[in-house]
Amino acid sequence: MSETEQQLPSIEDMGPRFFEFIEGLRRPVVFFDIESTGTDTQRDRIIEICLLRVCPLPVAVEPPKTWRVNPTVRIPAESTNVHGIVDADVAQEPTFADIADDVIGMLEGCDLAGFNICRFDIRILQQELVRANKHFDLSKANVVDAQVIFHKNEPRNLAAALQFYCDDELVDAHGAAADTIATLRVFAGQLARYEHLTADVGGLNEMVSAMDAAYVDKSRRFVWRDNEPSFNFGKLRGKSLRAVASDPSERDYLRWIVKGSFEDDVKQLIRDALDGTIRTNKPAS
Repeated sequence: MSETEQQLPSIEDMGPRFFEFIEGLRRPVVFFDIESTGTDTQRDRIIEICLLRVCPLPVAVEPPKTWRVNPTVRIPAESTNVHGIVDADVAQEPTFADIADDVIGMLEGCDLAGFNICRFDIRILQQELVRANKHFDLSKANVVDAQVIFHKNEPRNLAAALQFYCDDELVDAHGAAADTIATLRVFAGQLARYEHLTADVGGLNEMVSAMDAAYVDKSRRFVWRDNEPSFNFGKLRGKSLRAVASDPSERDYLRWIVKGSFEDDVKQLIRDALDGTIRTNKPAS
């Protein structure tokens, strides 16, 4: 038995409501997760996929099946920082087209479940199936997205934060004074709850800034890909700024951005590129 199979919880471990869920199944539900070369569901590629089928009784939960996949393109450094998979790890693995029939075999006649699969995993999987010339429509399946359930049942607004951290209700919500005082109390509650949280302003700034570390600019129009800016919007989405700036047929589009109603940091990024300087995300040596 593999280590993953040993970690697989029993039906008893998951409680009576989960057993009720299985009892009500009329066909299998496949829980799945994908690691990829990036977050663009149209252009990025799958490099790892795991499928775990939950079947009607008496079969119940089957052992998961995981494939490493050669994406046939380079894995950007930013993606490796997330999942730890580098080009050499998948160089000898099958392509998605090689495993597509096996994947379809596990998905056929099933519904789908996972975390954030509505926005990402289903979309990139469907694109890979199209790229492999497999006519398998995932849109016909019922979908259970645990992230949607989480966000639906655990609001993440200021009132919810005050209730969670301070066990109090927000009165006069959306009044500037009430919201400001509530935010102060929430922050104090966070410091009290999370002992690992630094009490230093500079350290807190670094933590907050790290949430946007994947983006080059504040408006998130460019993302870091292989430590250089790549378009995150418009007709050039997914293309590197270096490639666009060196293409005479695309430079007019860059000039249009500079003259348009874009943010100042975006315009400066483009001006530098037009002048031959491409910003990098590599730390100074």
